[in-house]
This record gives sequence, structure tokens and C-alpha cells, in this order.
Amino acid sequence: MSELESWLVLAAVPYLGGNRISQLLQYASPRQVRQMTAEQLQAIGLKPQQIASLLHPCYQRIDACLKWAEHEHQTILTLDSPGYPSLLKEISSAPPLLFVRGEPHWLWEPQLAVIGSRSASIDGRESAYEFAASLVAANYVVTSGLALGVDGQAHYGALKNGGATIAVLGSGLDQVYPARHRELASKIVEQGALVSEFWPDEKPRPQNFPRRNRVISGLSVGVLVIEAAEKSGSLITARYALEQGREVFALPGSIHYPGSRGCNALIKSGAKLVESPVDIFEEVGSLTECVKNNQLDSSLPQPENEELPFSAVLANVGNEATPVDVVAERCEQPVHEVMMQLLELELQGVVTTVPGGYIRTRRS
Repeated sequence: MSELESWLVLAAVPYLGGNRISQLLQYASPRQVRQMTAEQLQAIGLKPQQIASLLHPCYQRIDACLKWAEHEHQTILTLDSPGYPSLLKEISSAPPLLFVRGEPHWLWEPQLAVIGSRSASIDGRESAYEFAASLVAANYVVTSGLALGVDGQAHYGALKNGGATIAVLGSGLDQVYPARHRELASKIVEQGALVSEFWPDEKPRPQNFPRRNRVISGLSVGVLVIEAAEKSGSLITARYALEQGREVFALPGSIHYPGSRGCNALIKSGAKLVESPVDIFEEVGSLTECVKNNQLDSSLPQPENEELPFSAVLANVGNEATPVDVVAERCEQPVHEVMMQLLELELQGVVTTVPGGYIRTRRS
């Protein structure tokens, strides 16, 4: 039995969540657990139904999953896979399996979640699109839940502005929900990834979506909430984000609009009020650097000993948006010369423009 097959057998055990599986793995690997006797499994705390599932697994379902993973651009990541995203692994009850359709390496890139109401206003949908466009311009991957409203517009904003986006589903990847977003899901596969902890044939169920929400926040360095009612799934995601040590951001809204009450409540309880992407970039630097330092993706060629031009200008552009006049003042150079140098650096992909000025890209 392969290691992946052992993981699938373990993950198929009923009522055996991520926390319990992590505890089991302190004693033995999935393959070793599979080799235990009923008495040994009972001794480590498993119940009769769980023991029966381990000793007599449904091989038809497991074989179907293994065949699913043989298709191009379809991957199953386990908790001990080298490609399992490090930030997600740190959360409580990390999913033992991640089913991925698309390019798994995007899971290792710094991500910012953009979430909100399914019935968002025109302003809310426009804000989601515009913020997503700014985030991908700053080399963040936009992560959301593929829902109607804010989620969908965030995905579109990333895709149509040349960035990558990740959609975390509350169903299996063969059961894309909502059906209206199947075409969007196909585009995300080409320019990002679809992700789910649920087996490919799992249909969308109400209880799946809170679990989905913890994965959205767990993958991300911060969560931006755009429009949310007082009782909203977006607030569940925000709560998970706080528990996971992520930054929470919220767009304020009118006190007379029910769709703004959730965001306003988040701000009252400590979430950062956001008026532009710069407000986000100011807060997520340290966790972003943590993600970058742990990246496993080395597919992009790295220039050796390349000296970048305009070192004085570049030294005064960091991870927070810096206006041109501030850069010029720090460099003690005329503004028009600094603008020309920044343009050259932008053409080389070393810096990029964001609302409020310039920031460095990963290439620098």
C-alpha cells in the first residue's frame, strides 16, 4: 500500500478530524496505523466504528481518489507532503488532505483573502474587484471562496489584472458550487488553483462551509472583509483568522445599510479599518516575509550576482507604499529624475505601483 493510499484510508475514518489525526501521527505514520491490530487501535483511543473503517476500508472510493490524482493538474497533498502550505499546517485542525486542481505552487505564495456578502451591493462588488486588482499588482495571490457576490468579484479582479487567485471550496472539486461559477472555476485552474479538503465527489453541504472558511484564513496572511451582515459566514472566517494569528481588515459602511453591520462590528472589536490597499500592506509585512522565506517553489530562474540599477532609489522603496516625492527627498535627487528611475525599475519588474506610491516586488 502506497503512502498516499494509507493517508486516504486514515482520512476516510469517520469522526476522525485533523486534530485527532495529528495526535495519532505522534505515535505512528499512516502506514503504521494501518498495520495495527484492533486491540492496538482500541488502546490508542479509537472507537469500534473507526477501527472497522481502518481494518476494512472502502477501496472503491480510495481507488477513485487515486485515479483522480493521476489526471493532469490534479494533486492530493497530505500533511507530510513537501508541498503542503506551511501557514496552513500551523493552524489548529489543519486538513489532513488537500485536493488541488491547478498549480499547487500558488499555495506557497503570500496570499490575502478577500471575502464578503453573497448579495453584495454594487459598491461592494466594485470594491472587491478593485482591491483584488491592487493586491495582485503587489504580487499577492487573492484567496476567496468562489461564492457569488464579493468572492466572485475578488477572483475576477485578480484574473483580469494578470494575477493568480485561489478558490477554496465547501464541496469536492468535481462538484463545483455554485454552478453559476463553473466557468470562473475553469479560469482559476488556468491562473491559480481550486482547493478543497473534501473528497472530489463530496456535494456541498451547509456544515462544510465553516470548515472551508478556516482554510481560507489559514492559507492567508490577512483577511479583508467587504460587506457582511451581522450574522454572516464572513464573520466566521474573520474569527478563525484572529484565532490563527492573522490580520483582519474591514471596509466600513453606512450604519443604515444592513450589509455593513458585520464589517462595522469587526472594526469596533479591533479589526483594522481599511480605505485603500496601502492600509493592508502596512500590517502584513512580517507574516508575508515568513511565507516568502519558507517558499519551496524554485521554478523561476534566479539571477546570480545581478546588480540592480538605481540602488539609492531602490534602497528607499520597501514593502510599504512610498510616494515619489518621499523617495526623492530621501535620495536627495530631483523628483523628475526619481520618477524616471522608478519607471525603469518598474519595467524590470523590481518595483510596482500601488495606491499611495511604490513598493518592491519579490524579484527585488
